[in-house]
Amino acid sequence: MKKYTVRKYQPSDYTFWNDFIGQAKNATFLFHRDFMEYHKDRFEDFSLLVFDEDSLIAVLPANRNEKTVFSHQGLTYGSLVTSGKVKFKETLAALKEILMFLNQAGIQKLHIKELPFFYTGKLSDELKYLLFAANSKLYRRDLFAVLDLSQELKLSKNREEGVKRGVKNNLEVQETHDFTEFWNEILIPNLSQKHKVSPVHSLEEITFLKSKFPEDIRQFNVYHQGKIVAGTTIFETDYVAHSQYISSNSDKNELGSLDFLHYKLISEVFAGKKYFDFGISNENQGKNVNSGLSYWKESFGCGMVTQDFYEVETSNYTLLENVLL
Repeated sequence: MKKYTVRKYQPSDYTFWNDFIGQAKNATFLFHRDFMEYHKDRFEDFSLLVFDEDSLIAVLPANRNEKTVFSHQGLTYGSLVTSGKVKFKETLAALKEILMFLNQAGIQKLHIKELPFFYTGKLSDELKYLLFAANSKLYRRDLFAVLDLSQELKLSKNREEGVKRGVKNNLEVQETHDFTEFWNEILIPNLSQKHKVSPVHSLEEITFLKSKFPEDIRQFNVYHQGKIVAGTTIFETDYVAHSQYISSNSDKNELGSLDFLHYKLISEVFAGKKYFDFGISNENQGKNVNSGLSYWKESFGCGMVTQDFYEVETSNYTLLENVLL
C-alpha cells in the first residue's frame, strides 16, 4: 500500500523544489522560488510538498492568511503542480492528503487560483474535476484574451489602421534590458492618472526578477522620433507570451503605437509560440469587464478563456475517499 506524506516547504528545499518545477507537467517560471520569494515580506509562505514514500509527486505554491491558505496570492495563477509521470490516482491522493494536512493544522479553507490550460504542455484539468468532487465553491471567474498563434492572424479594420499609422509615423520597436524608461515615463504615470494605483512590481522588483529570469522576462519599447511612447513587459513561458504590462502615452491612437507594437510581437517576435496572452480585462473581483480594453484585445483576433477561482473546505477531504470505484 502506498504511503503519502505532506510537509511544508523549508529553505533547504530550494534546489529540490526548483528541480521539480523544471520537470513538472503544469508549471511555469512563476513557481520558481526566486520568483515566489521576491515579495516574501508581503506573504506568509505556506507552500507544501507531497511525497509518495520517498518520491516527490506534487507541490503546492501557497501562502497563508490566518485560517486560509491560498495558491498563491502573489502570483497570476496557482495550482497543484504535479510530476509528468503522475496519473489521476496520484493527483487525487495528493489533493486529499493536502486537505487533510491543512485541516489538521487548523486551516479551514484552501483557495485555488486556476492555472489556465493553455499554459501547460500536457492536458491536465484533473484538478478542476477533483475540486468539484470535493464540493468546492466557484467564487470568481476571470476572462483571459488569448490569441491562438497557429491560426491565421485576422486583425480588425481598426487594428489594421493602427498598424498602418505606426508604419507611417516611423515607429521603432526595441527590446531593452532596462525597465527605467517604461516604468518612470509611461507605466507609473498612466496607472496613477487613470486608476490611482502603482504597478504590482516596483522598478526595483522587476529589475531584480529580470536578473533572475533574463530569458523569461522581456521589455519591448516603442519610440517615435527617439522618444519612448509605449511599451509592454512580456512574461515568456514555453508555450505562451504574456503581456504583463501594456501602456502608452496619450498619443497612442494618433501614432498607432500599441497596435504597431503588438502586431510586431505577434507576427514576428513570438510567432513560434502556441499562444499570445493579452491577460484579463476584469475589474471588481471578476464581476465586471472593461469593455474598451476587452474590445481592443479581441480585435486582434483573440478568443476568451476563463480562469476559475475555487474555495474548498479542508474538512472535505473525506469526499475524495470514495471517488475511485
